[in-house]
Amino acid sequence: MSSRRRRKSLTILRPPLQPLTPITDEPPDSAPATLKKRRPTSFAQDESPTSSPTGPKMERTESKRSLSRLITTKDRSRGVQKEGRPSSLFGSLRSLSSLKDEDEMLPKTASSPSSIGSTTPIIPDVAAGLLIHHGPLPEIGAVFRRRCPYLVLTEFHLIQFKSQSRATEVFPTIAGLHSPAKSNMRHSRLSSSSSIHELQSSSDGHYSIPLVHVVAVYKLDDGEPYFSIEIAHLNDSTNSASTMTLQIHDPGESDNWLTAIRSAASKARITNSAFFPQRLVEYTARALEQEQDYHPDHFHMFKVVQRANKSGKRSSSDDLTKLTSKVCILAIGMYKVHLVPLPRSSRTSSSTSLSDLNGASHGIITLSSVNVQAFDDSFQLWFRLPFQPSQALHLAALCVHEVALYIRQAAEYLRPEWVEQPFAWMVPNSLNEDELLPFPTEEDENRAFDRTLTAYCAAYNIDTSNIRYTVNYMVEDAPAFELLPINNCRRPKYSPIELLAVLRALRYNETFSTISFAGISLEVLNGLCDRYGWEHTPWTTRSGEPVNLEAQEKACVLIQEVRALALKSRRLRRMDFSYCLSRRPSSTGSSSSIGCGICEALFPLCPKQNTNVDWIDLSGIFLSDVDIDYLYAAAIEKTCHFRAIQVGYCGLADRSAQAILQALSNQGATLEALNFSGNFARLEPLNLRDYLNELSFIRTIDFSNIYRTSGREPLFELDTLLRWKLQVLDLSRSSINSETLQALAGYLKDLQSNSLKQLQLNQCSLTGRNVKDLCQAMTRSAPRQLHLYISDNHLEQEHAMLVEAIEQSLTPTHLSMEMLEYKDEKNFQLLLQAWTKNTSTVWLDMSKVSLPVAAGPDTVAAFERMLATNKALECLSIAGEDSHLEVATFGFGLNRALTGLKKNKCLKVLHVEHQKLGMPGANTLASVLEENSTLLELHCAYNEFSLQAFTVIVSSLVNNTTVLYLPSMDDARAAEFKKWDKEIADSKDTGIRSLTAPTKATVNTVKRSIGAAMPGPLQFANRHTGPPLNQRKQYSYTQEQAESLISSIHARWDRELGIMQGYLQRNYNLANGLPLEGHAATENERPTTGLSASPSHQFGSNDATPLAEANRQLGADMGASTGNNGGAAEGPEEEDSDVEAALVMGKKLDLE
Repeated sequence: MSSRRRRKSLTILRPPLQPLTPITDEPPDSAPATLKKRRPTSFAQDESPTSSPTGPKMERTESKRSLSRLITTKDRSRGVQKEGRPSSLFGSLRSLSSLKDEDEMLPKTASSPSSIGSTTPIIPDVAAGLLIHHGPLPEIGAVFRRRCPYLVLTEFHLIQFKSQSRATEVFPTIAGLHSPAKSNMRHSRLSSSSSIHELQSSSDGHYSIPLVHVVAVYKLDDGEPYFSIEIAHLNDSTNSASTMTLQIHDPGESDNWLTAIRSAASKARITNSAFFPQRLVEYTARALEQEQDYHPDHFHMFKVVQRANKSGKRSSSDDLTKLTSKVCILAIGMYKVHLVPLPRSSRTSSSTSLSDLNGASHGIITLSSVNVQAFDDSFQLWFRLPFQPSQALHLAALCVHEVALYIRQAAEYLRPEWVEQPFAWMVPNSLNEDELLPFPTEEDENRAFDRTLTAYCAAYNIDTSNIRYTVNYMVEDAPAFELLPINNCRRPKYSPIELLAVLRALRYNETFSTISFAGISLEVLNGLCDRYGWEHTPWTTRSGEPVNLEAQEKACVLIQEVRALALKSRRLRRMDFSYCLSRRPSSTGSSSSIGCGICEALFPLCPKQNTNVDWIDLSGIFLSDVDIDYLYAAAIEKTCHFRAIQVGYCGLADRSAQAILQALSNQGATLEALNFSGNFARLEPLNLRDYLNELSFIRTIDFSNIYRTSGREPLFELDTLLRWKLQVLDLSRSSINSETLQALAGYLKDLQSNSLKQLQLNQCSLTGRNVKDLCQAMTRSAPRQLHLYISDNHLEQEHAMLVEAIEQSLTPTHLSMEMLEYKDEKNFQLLLQAWTKNTSTVWLDMSKVSLPVAAGPDTVAAFERMLATNKALECLSIAGEDSHLEVATFGFGLNRALTGLKKNKCLKVLHVEHQKLGMPGANTLASVLEENSTLLELHCAYNEFSLQAFTVIVSSLVNNTTVLYLPSMDDARAAEFKKWDKEIADSKDTGIRSLTAPTKATVNTVKRSIGAAMPGPLQFANRHTGPPLNQRKQYSYTQEQAESLISSIHARWDRELGIMQGYLQRNYNLANGLPLEGHAATENERPTTGLSASPSHQFGSNDATPLAEANRQLGADMGASTGNNGGAAEGPEEEDSDVEAALVMGKKLDLE
């Protein structure tokens, strides 16, 4: 595995270099340019400008720490020496005569026959430069032929002559060095195979390969009896790419030729200053853009050879010509490594898509191994997707070191927090000593978590829009990462690959103190194993200490990933897995040996102190015997220092619960929270007392919905309670006897309970007297800062005691009393009168109150007085309930009661959802908003508001400068369009639709809406005049009319919503002393609020619409009001006039 510590300077905002550009003897500051495109200035950090791919030429960017330092003549020579290359570049060729003698005998010569030529000459003569290596090249099957081709390697060319005599004419020193008689051909035989166009030929039959065209030189593992060398080269000017194969019997001679050609080609590449052709750069960039992986600061391209796999079989020269390798471009993008085929002009294939090559694009994050050979230019890149076998790229390139460095650099940029990269780094020692190019440090939010997550999504081919999360800073162990449900309506759960992307992006991240998967199903990972590799298995802690756990490689993915989160982060303290697994035991009990995986992942780490996680929430997960064993073994050790083990609703039986309580008693010095709610175990108070007495620092106890043994003993004795400084105590839905209530009252009366902030006693069969006793016990000189939950209790029993406690202001500052059921309405009136006098409670939840009938006049009057005269309440919830099983509303009289808010001077937040207020309620709320100056938030959704009702409420904000929140009424909007869709569908089904004969329910809705919004004589005094409904003409909607209708209504809703947001922004700026920006809608811009668009009374603006037909029937010329010129609407003004005309038409129809 690759192990390298994170460098603080790692980033990508450095001008990238052109990897394949040979570097001249220029200063190290100079570096070739890369493709860049215009981008925001916020990404630029001290960069020199570069030209665009479409520009006339490429400029060279400057970077003091560029890759040129690694491959300049001086540094490259040092690196070559470390690979066994001599300082003179070719001194290791011991089969030749000594280097000293050869330097004396072979001075540079300028003689060259005129017959030797080149289609793209780099130098004027192939004979120029030092003679490096040479030898005969006999053909296969013609060993004893005297005249055979002769191969010569110089500083600049690899040349093949027809015979040694022709080679001697060009290089006279060959005769003195090696005569045919001295050449031992019995032990060395060379042959070549190449395409017809691969060598540059002269008229005399001399063929040459310019060394600057060489892409790679590497051994070819094709089996016996040859030791083959393959030379791949590419001519940029002619776009011709091909390979040449040398088959040599003698391994020593093969190594000599390999070293000589590699060294000469590397030297030629370094000293050549040619760039990539501009057209090739643009072509590669466009290919990456198609893959959505191009970024100018993350773009590097190299010439490489995708090597053919010839191992395992004997090869002949004919086979070699058929299995040639491919020259292509290796491009490193933002998130992937791409093999881009050469343009068509340089390939025989007609297609240029990335799919031409096998495995053309691979995510950098999926890299599992980098293997660079020390003896040639070959290297292998292995990539592996989860649950799939590895895919290998067998490549070769002269710039193999640069390719490896840039790939590792990209991987560390995408995972900057990873101390140990999860891929094998098998490279020569000389490459290990080279320094990776650092990037400037970026100030990424959450330590580049988004960058890493996006990289995993790109590598795993995941739609990033599916993954939703939030970072919560308002919790105890903040910041908290909270994974949200998937953003995909087609499937309710995350897939295994999506969960892996999130889990691996979180690994090593030191931002979050809490990681929560609450309510997110992880079931797909439990029991799922990845048998194709173990590179992501956490073998060590973040500091490198071995974990030494058995069979880690055989564990399922859930265990490995959860364990890795705990091991690799020092800051992580709390992990929430509540309700993330739904596995249950079978009826036969065979699942008892199958654990949930989370216990196995975390608890073995805690006794060894391999993790800092000390708060684990397992609520809602069934714990088997295996899980209980892991938990017990860890909790029994005091070195674990657990702060909380939450096991609510975990299916614990008596034995399991007793074992866990016994183990947790050893954590008394650190345990802060205990959750045993919802289990099957029957707790025995006497045993429970022994365990709980050991918990000295407990702050939160949740024993809701539990069972206890029968008896008169209190669940918690007073002595036990007085040991604690509780903040939260939850006993909801549990059986509480009088002894337990007395113990609670004694605890609330003692000063030791001053730290208590929440006391939840919902569904505990409390009566009015019980509540009064508790309120009296908690009374202090000032109102008690405590939230008391007493919802769904029998408060109507001994109701007078409850009323008395409220009137005397004995209640705490926060009180929740939801789901009150009154059989006698007078008791509710007494409760409202008591709240009129209360001065201690500022937060009251009295929602879902159920009365025997709708609120009568006396109840409404009492409600109105309470809202008008109460001087303490700041937040009030009187929301109703409207479900299929139960409906709880106050009825129509609530509209009158709400008018009391006009006189209220203290209420800031009002919840009045699900009360079916309708249009009358909208008018009431609007009148309240016009006069009330203290209300900040009005939650009034789900009240059957129409567009007109919403318009009325928005209009009331013109003169209100205090309200900061109003709902967007998405529910009302959806309901209205659902009604319209139904009417249009009915019209299409029947083929006929009556404009003037709507359904009875629709008529009543329109009458109520328009009647409530229109004062004076326009109300429905003459609504039944006119011809009978059955005598009026009928017609249906066309597709064009329906689309125009829906578009007009959408535009009106959007307009009202925009106006409301403008008013709320104005009020927010005023409340916070900010300057007013923009322009809120003025009163003159407000639409008419007394008319509304309702089903069957709003249409588009075409002449053939039912609106125009209705106008003609009624003899009303609506041309002026509709603004209709016989054509379709051309803009918002025309649409608005159509809507208003439809509203007027609806009013006329109802007045009939």
